[in-house]
Order: sequence, then C-alpha cells, then structure tokens
Amino acid sequence: MTETTTRRAVVVGAGRMGAGIAHAFLVSGWEVDVREISADAVARGRAGVERTVAIAAEKGTLTEPADVVLARLFADEGLENLGEPDLVVEAVPEDLALKADTWARVAAAVPSSTVLASNTSSLSIDRLARDVSAPERFCGLHFFNPVPVSELVEVVRGTKTVSATVDTAVGWVREIGKEPIVVGDAPGFASSRLGVVIGLEAIRMLEENVASAEDIDKAMTLGYKFPVGPLRLTDIVGLDVRLGIAEYLHSTLGDRFAPPRLLREKVAAGELGRKSGRGFFDW
Repeated sequence: MTETTTRRAVVVGAGRMGAGIAHAFLVSGWEVDVREISADAVARGRAGVERTVAIAAEKGTLTEPADVVLARLFADEGLENLGEPDLVVEAVPEDLALKADTWARVAAAVPSSTVLASNTSSLSIDRLARDVSAPERFCGLHFFNPVPVSELVEVVRGTKTVSATVDTAVGWVREIGKEPIVVGDAPGFASSRLGVVIGLEAIRMLEENVASAEDIDKAMTLGYKFPVGPLRLTDIVGLDVRLGIAEYLHSTLGDRFAPPRLLREKVAAGELGRKSGRGFFDW
C-alpha cells in the first residue's frame, strides 16, 4: 500500500488575508502552520481560521468533519523552527521593508526545496526576491478577499522564477479549488492594475458629483455584471490599502493612477471602509 504524504504550508501573517489563505489550504487536506509576531496575533489568527472553517461546515462545503480539518492547523509566534514545508506564503502588510525583512528570515529558515510565495497585490516580485536565497523558487501567489469564496489566484513569475516553480504553484492553486492565471512581474500585475484604475475612476466620479456611490456601483453590477461595485469593493479591501497601492502604481506607471483627493481625505479621517465601519458606505 502506498502511503500518502500530507503536504505542509507555512502562512506568515494571520490577518484577514493570511487566515483566509490558511483556510484554503487546510480544507484541501494540507497541514498549515500559521505564524505571527505575538501571542495575541497568533490567537486572533487561529480564531479567524476556526471561524471560517465553522462557516464552511455550516454550509456543508467541507469534505471532512470540522474537528478533523482543524487538527491539521498549527499556530505559533516567530519565524523559528519552520521545519521543511512544501510552501511558505507570506501575507504581511504591503510594506516593502517589512516584506523584505520577513523574506530574508524565512528563506534562511527553510530548505532550498521549499517554494516561497508572496501574497503581495502590487509590489515587485523581483524586488522581494533580492532578499531570498535560491530566488528561482520564489513567486507571487496573489489571493483575493475573501479567500474562502474567491476563485482567482494570480501566479506571478519573476525574472528569476523557473518554470518548475510556476508549474508547481499552478498545480497547487488548482488543488485547493482556485483558478490560476500566470502573469509577469509588472507593477500591479493584471488584477490590481485593472481593478485599481476602475476603483480610482469611480472615486473621481463621486468626487465630481457624477452620481451617488450607490448608483455608480449599480452601473457596474447591473450594466457590466460585476459581482460587487468598485466603491463597495474599495470599502471591503480598505481605503488605506487601496491608497497605498495607488501611490505605488502612480510612482511606477504614471498619472493615470494618481490617488483622488477624496480617497486621501477619507483615509486621513479614518474612514477606511468596512474595517472602520465607514468608507464610501456605512457598514
């Protein structure tokens, strides 16, 4: 009888995205080790994964009992003793210095056979790869929020990423029930570049009193069959997150990505969207 080896992923960062990524691998049969910077963050991350697994159980979408799924979940603080995982996914905030420091530490803590992937939505994979030993095994795995129900994952190929790494990542994305697209390491990749430019134009239209937030979103959900309007999506993503991405794309791709005044004003006022209770809509 052939013994099946359970694959193991380490997810660094257990916020909303990290917990969602952990969920996706966990319910697909992987062992998942979630890492955070403090005991409190570890506890919040574990609770987030447990919550989404419970929701999946209630909806009847799990193939195993919830307690069996959660028995494969581990969580700890720090980046020591990572063992020999098949995959490490980094999901820390979109701060280049933070990500670079994280990758320098992670790459030194795992064997060269481990595939390394950043969940960045816009930062350069080549830039992040500078801090990674054996950069040929490094790529982007850009998941979408909320991860448990989102279908798309961008697999981002850096200039040093070898085809075997891309092929392995694509296979794993399909294994966890997502649909991969492969993109090059251009600013904003494909999805952020398209999504942000639509979102920024929607904000400018609101700023110029072209229509209400509700009607701007309705134009896209009814007219173009978007599942959610660009302003509501900005609220879900976080206005501060969208501003950071827009500033990066503005610096690399030019004025068409210049953040609107209204976006800056709302971020300065603490109106960050769903997480703060108010953005372009009340939550």
